[in-house]
Amino acid sequence: MARATIAGTGIYAPERIVENDFFSKKYGREMNAFLREQRNICQRRFMADDEATSDLIVPAAEEALKNAGITAKDLDLIIVATDTPDYISPSTAAVVQHKLNAVKAGTFDMNTACAGFVTATDVASKYIAADERYHNILVVGAYGMSKYFDWNDYKVTSVFADGAGAAVIQRATDESGILASQLYTEGVYHDYMGIYAGGTKTPITHDVVEKRQHLLQFTKRIPPETNGEHWPRLTNIILDRVHARVSDVNHFFFTQININSIVETMQKLNAPLERAHNIMDRFGYTGSACIPMAIADAARRHKLKKNDLVMILGSGGGMSMAAMAMRWSYDT
Repeated sequence: MARATIAGTGIYAPERIVENDFFSKKYGREMNAFLREQRNICQRRFMADDEATSDLIVPAAEEALKNAGITAKDLDLIIVATDTPDYISPSTAAVVQHKLNAVKAGTFDMNTACAGFVTATDVASKYIAADERYHNILVVGAYGMSKYFDWNDYKVTSVFADGAGAAVIQRATDESGILASQLYTEGVYHDYMGIYAGGTKTPITHDVVEKRQHLLQFTKRIPPETNGEHWPRLTNIILDRVHARVSDVNHFFFTQININSIVETMQKLNAPLERAHNIMDRFGYTGSACIPMAIADAARRHKLKKNDLVMILGSGGGMSMAAMAMRWSYDT
């Protein structure tokens, strides 16, 4: 079967930069030390009132297309992974197709929350493997969660942020590309965190808005050890499948929500922390966008080399997780 690979990446974050001191002043409590030490966050970006998620996607997509050496007219498919779409319907991918003028591309959205980009990349790789008509697929992870903030909840507003990351997926011409993947869900946690109004379960009414139920909510506490337990487990499953060891992995890209979970995972794997590329310090937590943003940032910094072994692990509400191993295809 044909193997898929990443041929180009792109990253975009909104212009508005918000430092930690903003929250200390807003909430009348010192927050900078906690955010820096426990979350590795110094600043983040928030989208403007007149920006939508698709507006974040387009510049990230344009950079990815340029780096892959193609144009939007070469795209066969656009997959947008987001849980903050422009609309409930139609898809944000359709909006992006129009804004890019990707005239021959099919489109659809995916929502596995913050595991979305890895899941969408897995789906794109299977399109490449299953149908020779698909040559260029744009996969995007995008997040506009600031539009869903309950500003009474400082624990959310100070961590979450907005951004987009994109990748062009093509058919590999050598031994590089996606080697293996694994999806995992613990649906028992589906009602622990999310945006629970606006769908058929809880339509938006005046009472819903009054109770702020249309905004991001953490209704129960997800066990803090969840990522630290499952990320090492999924890593070992994938590496066993591709006959590799942890020591063979050149780069790890994790969901960028909690630096302590990343540290814990790397310690359990007995892997150097510097192999995990992190961007929370500059961009905060950008949900489904954070992994492609981290990959694109590493590419901009020329960290990725041809044939590097890369592990990607995403997790998000649901509780949904996705893991992937790939052999990087080019020098950045």
